[in-house]
Amino acid sequence: MMSYMIKSISLTDFRNHTMCRINTNSRHNIIITGPNGAGKTAILEAVSMLSGDRGMRGASMQDIARFGGSGGFSVFATTNNDTDLSVYFTTNDSNRRAKIDGDNCAISELAQHISVVWLTPKEDRLFIDSTSDRRAFFDRLATSFDSSHAGRTAKLAKLLSERAYALKTSSDSHWLDALDTQIAGTSVAVATARIQYAGELNYFLKKCAVSVSGMLEQMLIDGLTAGDVERKYLEYLRENRCLVADKMILDGPHKSDFGVFNNELNLPANLTSTGQQKTALIDLILAHAKLVHVKTGKQILILLDEAAAHLDSTARENLFKELGDANAQVWATGLDAEIFKNVPNAVFVACHNGEINNIVLAE
Repeated sequence: MMSYMIKSISLTDFRNHTMCRINTNSRHNIIITGPNGAGKTAILEAVSMLSGDRGMRGASMQDIARFGGSGGFSVFATTNNDTDLSVYFTTNDSNRRAKIDGDNCAISELAQHISVVWLTPKEDRLFIDSTSDRRAFFDRLATSFDSSHAGRTAKLAKLLSERAYALKTSSDSHWLDALDTQIAGTSVAVATARIQYAGELNYFLKKCAVSVSGMLEQMLIDGLTAGDVERKYLEYLRENRCLVADKMILDGPHKSDFGVFNNELNLPANLTSTGQQKTALIDLILAHAKLVHVKTGKQILILLDEAAAHLDSTARENLFKELGDANAQVWATGLDAEIFKNVPNAVFVACHNGEINNIVLAE
């Protein structure tokens, strides 16, 4: 099923927004500006929840509900194919609920209509922070290209947890045999998907290149068949059934890493400046949008929180040109509306203490 752009969105009791509505007129770029604490990021968070995700902050539902409000919240959007999507939370329920065209549905069904990726200030440190953060970021991108990838990574995490428990409790070897067999098969599937995604993404990247490194990924890159890699990894699992300091010491896709190389500077991204790292991140996201559009026909939503932070005037100019060419709807925030004045095909939203001024400029 195709994914679509947002034509309008309404927030009720969401963070510091009592009630607000934004009309995008199906424009490709929505620029949200205002001072710190005005509620800019909250709007992006609301958009991110429409894809069925917990939201780009991963916050609890109680924390999202406006302080002093009803204790719940709602997000309602209409897409450019006139589908109504909503996510809501009430004090009577501990879980989020969703509706499509007014009918109750599973939260996961929203992803059939809205596909979202995001960059927040947290990701500005992606290349120098932990391996686990980088792995989670790229796995999230790979999932919007291959929807089954999230299920594989979640299954692998669950199986590894069960294996650790089985080792701690000295469980029956037959159970461990069964777990190791499942882990080996799932691990190869995860590693294969990562390699495929990195290769496909690199086709659309010019200024940088993505690589993936890991025990299984390297064996596949070296030319071993998936079946051979699975057999080798199964042998490795069966030979390493020990705990060190009550922890399972084991290599595999749960330890793999992603690297980004700046082709222009001939340096790994982690050795470049903060601004150059931010530029590389934006290039990755925009290339990802092109990849998804070419391979699946989908138009994704890109959320850029503090989009111009760390970028000089040349980098901002290049960003604005890229935004105009992106096969996506981009929601970007920033403190100063002036620096976004050259963004094409844009809607401007001025945010002030939870109140907004929605301006749709003529072409």
